[in-house]
Formats: sequence, C-alpha cells, structure tokens
Amino acid sequence: MKMRKGLMREAVAVGALFTIVFAGAPQPAANADNSRLNKMVWADVYKLQHDVGCFSDISVNPKLRLAAQWHTDDLVNNHALDGDIGSDGSTVQDRARNAGYTGTVAETIAINPALAINNLQVIQQWYYRPDYYTIMTDCSNIEMGVWSANSLDRSVVVAVFGKGEN
Repeated sequence: MKMRKGLMREAVAVGALFTIVFAGAPQPAANADNSRLNKMVWADVYKLQHDVGCFSDISVNPKLRLAAQWHTDDLVNNHALDGDIGSDGSTVQDRARNAGYTGTVAETIAINPALAINNLQVIQQWYYRPDYYTIMTDCSNIEMGVWSANSLDRSVVVAVFGKGEN
C-alpha cells in the first residue's frame, strides 16, 4: 500500500510538472509533409480516368499545383470559405492564370473538419458529387495539380484540372 501511494504521488507530481511546462507553451502548427497524400489523390484520379475509358495519362502540372496551393492555403486560413471563390474574389481560372497556366481549368475541393484527411476520404467526397465526378472523369482534363494542408481543426485538399495550355 505504501508503494502504491508513493507511486501515485510521483505520478501526480509528474502530471503537475507536465501541465506547468506545457500549458503555457504555444500550440504547434499542423504543418505536415502532404506530398504522399497529394500523389495518392493524383493516382486515384488517374485510375478513375482509366476506369471510365480515358486513354491519355493525366500528368502533374506545377502551375496547376501552385494554383491549388494558393486556394488550399486560403481555405485553411479562412473558415468562412468552403468553395471555389477565394477570399479575394478569385476564381479557379484567375488563380491558374496568375500561376502562368493559359488553358481552361476546373477545380475540386475536399474539406474535412479535423486535423487529418486521407486520399480515400477525398475521393469519396468527390466521387459522390456529380459535378466533381464529371470533372475527374472528363478525359479532356489531361493535367492536374493537387495540394493539401492541415490546421488543427481543418484539412483541405484542392485539385486543379487543366485541358492543356493554349
């Protein structure tokens, strides 16, 4: 019994010390390396396009990825946003043009109200939205840029699809 009380006091002391040391510490930003997630989302769209009969291989375009990154960052930082229009009023076509892409584009967005999201959750959100399904399975969308980011209470994935530069 004495041993248990001693251990209990030590556990309480360690817990109190932990609370004192970490309670005032700033919360870390949820900056993760999402490159694997981004690649998996691209791979899922690639497979889906081939499943519906597309013959071309959708390629990654750095300009579209940059446009996706801009909107992802905007959505993560502005919880009032949940669609294609940016906090500055920009559209997906505006962002693509500002990133140097001259072709026609479309966009899909996945938002999860949590720290994390995975590629299956993303594709499931997009697959069951007729407008997003149409974008993903449009064989004329031959280029794609994907970006994702997380905050403690929100994860966002944006994909920008392009039909090729003019």
